Formats: sequence, structure tokens, C-alpha cells
Amino acid sequence: MSTGGSNIKPYRTFGDLLREVFPFKVQKISINAGFTCPNRDGTKGRGGCSYCNNQTFSPQYAAAEKPVAQQVEEGIRFFSRKYPKMKYLAYFQAYTNTYGAAEEVLRKYGEALGHADVVGLLIGTRPDCMPEELLDALEELSKRYFLLVEYGIESTNNETLREINRGHTYEEAVETIFRTHERGIRCGAHLILGLPGESREVILGHADRVSELPLTTIKLHQLQLIKGTRMAREYVEDPGRFHRYDVEEYVELCVDFLRRLNPNFYIDRFVSQAPRELLVASEWGMKNYEFVERVDRRLFEAER
Repeated sequence: MSTGGSNIKPYRTFGDLLREVFPFKVQKISINAGFTCPNRDGTKGRGGCSYCNNQTFSPQYAAAEKPVAQQVEEGIRFFSRKYPKMKYLAYFQAYTNTYGAAEEVLRKYGEALGHADVVGLLIGTRPDCMPEELLDALEELSKRYFLLVEYGIESTNNETLREINRGHTYEEAVETIFRTHERGIRCGAHLILGLPGESREVILGHADRVSELPLTTIKLHQLQLIKGTRMAREYVEDPGRFHRYDVEEYVELCVDFLRRLNPNFYIDRFVSQAPRELLVASEWGMKNYEFVERVDRRLFEAER
């Protein structure tokens, strides 16, 4: 595995990517721009993906009723107390951030980029919500700003995607990622490890399949069961369908996933942190950096 430049980790991190691109510190600011999702508004379905509750994504400053520019200002105010010279990436995170009329979508991006300290965009979306008209505009934006489009793949197994009511296939994700890459736009992929019905070998197979894609970043999350979701009800009704990973088992899963993953990819995250009050079952009570330290330690031990 690559050491990723100045980073001594045996894989490349998202922080490495930012250090390679920017000569200054850069911080993400999460934005809730009030978008919805075709899997919620009836275009493809209602109720959304079976695991989804977007309350888990947004910090206090990122409320949908606030204008994007206000969220940016409040986010910068929050971080700049400690790092006054920091620059920022506006992270359009909640729901599907390319879903809507292109003019309205681009207006919201423009609000964020209108702040002098915002140097780029991270756009979270679905692979079935990237029209050519919007790709045209993003291609132009990418020539002037840092831009990364993060596609929710979640699984490379179509049976799983149907089961979780995702509303698209893996083949659609592949096609859209290649279309985006061909425009010179960085692409990220989001995967959930531990979805019901997926064995350890199926999960590791995701690493093999996505390694063939022209991706810049990978974001991994462990499955979390969130109150009020269909999946949480399914867990209560039939917990035998779910394998609940403990910390050490999930560390081993991530380590083996990395060993099979394209070493050129930058790892954005291994775990997610839903608020404890939203969880159906207690989680690990561990900060992201603490989990990463365990992964790194396990990798270093294995290389001795």
C-alpha cells in the first residue's frame, strides 16, 4: 500500500488529497440546501432508503430553513475561532444534492462559492440523479474550484440494493461515475458495510468491484440502525437477518477491505457517528479518530 506522501499511514487519506491540492488548511462545512430525493417524493418511491434518517448528517448550523449563504457564514464562524486562516469546502450533504432544476441547483452552489473563503464544493448525490445539463455546468465549475461529487453506491450487490429500497442498480452507478470522470470531475463513492444479508466475503467483494472504477475517494460507514427507519423496524422483527459487528471485528473487516482496495484511492472515512439518541441499539461509543487509530495499529502490526 502507498504511504500517501507526507502521511505515514499505509493508505492515502482525504487529508492527503487536500494537502496535495491546497497550500493551506481546508475544512468541510456541511450544508443542508433543502433538497429532497426521488426515492421520497414519489418519482421513484416513497419513504426513502430503508436505513435513511438524514438527522444523522447535519450539524446544528446546517438547517434546511436557513439560506445556504447563512449556513456557510455560521459554519465558518464556528471553525474560524480556532483556525482564523482556514479555507473551506462547502459539503452539500443531506439528501440528493443534484436533484432539482439545474438552474436552482446551481444557484445554491453559487451561494456557497460566493464566500471568499470557500474554495470548492463536495456534492453528495445518487448515481441516478446526474443529468447531462448539470454535468456540463459542473465541468466548468471544476476548472475554477475544487470539486468532488460523492455518489452513494452503498452496495455493489443489486439484490441488496433492492432490499434496502435504494431505487437504482450498481450498473447505473458505474455508468454515472464513468460519465462524471470523463468530464474531468473528481468522483467519490460511499459504501455501507454490514447491510443485512451481506456476508463478509460479499462485503470484501465490493472492494474488488469498486477498485475498477475511476474514483478519487472512498467513504465507508458501518451499518447503524436509526430510530424511525424501516430497517430499524425490520431489525426488531427479525434480528437474525443482521450481523452486528463489534469494534474489533469491524476493524478487521476494514483492514481486509483496504488490502483489496485500489491503493490509489483516498480514504475519506471508515465509520459514521449518528447521535446516540437516534440509535436503536447502542453503538461503540468511540470517536472517529479512535477507530482510525485501531485500524492503523492493526495494519502496522500485520506489516511487521
